[in-house]
Amino acid sequence: MMKKERKKKETVIVFSAHSDDFVIGAGGTIAEYAQQGKKVIAIIMSYGERSHPWLKGSVVQKMRSAETFEAGKVLRCKSLFFNLREGKFIQDYEQKNVKQKIEKLVGKEKPSKIFTHSEEDPHPDHKATHRITLELYEQMPEKPEVYVYSVWNPVSFKTRYPSLYTDISKTLSTKLKALRKFKSQKIHVAYPLVLLLYRAFKDGLKIRKWFGEHFFRIK
Repeated sequence: MMKKERKKKETVIVFSAHSDDFVIGAGGTIAEYAQQGKKVIAIIMSYGERSHPWLKGSVVQKMRSAETFEAGKVLRCKSLFFNLREGKFIQDYEQKNVKQKIEKLVGKEKPSKIFTHSEEDPHPDHKATHRITLELYEQMPEKPEVYVYSVWNPVSFKTRYPSLYTDISKTLSTKLKALRKFKSQKIHVAYPLVLLLYRAFKDGLKIRKWFGEHFFRIK
């Protein structure tokens, strides 16, 4: 009797400009998808050395990557770093062979969904990550669904795009636990407890759940 072929896990890829963005923007959904048995990969474009300019770049890389891998363990997703310099994403993406590496990875994984930064986000690295994601999408023979998440743009005006809401009532605590792994990012003492909780509660109301995460489908 022939062995049954194993069904390939559904794969979801989340693009993140810096080490903590994917947790802030989609951490509850990542944890929810992982619990459903999906394979989730976070592609992090930069180590974010500018966050600690008084330290050597190698020290910051080690510190922030360690925090990210710990957060990934909490969410049960795989984290991959690509060493793009902050403020020079597009340039480095083309010149450091990162484009070919990511294209190869995405071609192998064939994700059903891709999440990335919103183009409305004012941070230039977030905008660059959005642009890179869409350029990558255009090269893909098998087109996944593409969604955008918010970090520094808490109010979105892209109402012409269809919405996706995820019920994170059971995974919000996991998201917060993952965020606490970023001990070097002191701003998160305020960010998740105020803006993040408000957003999660507001998005939850839309789907009549305790907490939610909201995304726009752009492709």
